[in-house]
Amino acid sequence: MNNIFEIKKFYIIIFIISLFSLLIALYIEFFLGFKPCKLCIYQRIPYLIAIFLTFLGISYSKNFVWLYALLLIFFSSFLLSGYHLGIEQEIFEEYTGCTGNSLDIIDKNELLKLLNSQLNSCKNVDFRIFGLSLAAINFLLSSVILILILKVIKNEKSK
Repeated sequence: MNNIFEIKKFYIIIFIISLFSLLIALYIEFFLGFKPCKLCIYQRIPYLIAIFLTFLGISYSKNFVWLYALLLIFFSSFLLSGYHLGIEQEIFEEYTGCTGNSLDIIDKNELLKLLNSQLNSCKNVDFRIFGLSLAAINFLLSSVILILILKVIKNEKSK
């Protein structure tokens, strides 16, 4: 990146990707009716944080701390989506928060409330795009964004 204007364009691109990713996830959930699992919901958090960080990056683009913050956020997204993909591919065991097998409910009202808000298992893939689960797409997208951020940081350090 040659100047501050190009860094701002980079932040805008990350903002658009993050916003678009969140909107697609919400569209699939609310308009297409596919229920997400807990890990699917957790994978939205880095994109939400990235939206706020890009605003800070655009506003204070002379301070490159926002690039490092985005690097950390998308690294966590990479790990989280990789773990979720590993569960889908049966590389990792599904943790008890995904399965809902650790229910210790005695009250029938609590049980009814839980059954009405039951999330999908993290193993189940109900929705695919071009044969890829959303966790796989998120893993690939996070990888690409990580590489781009590392290139921008490298370019800025070499100046």
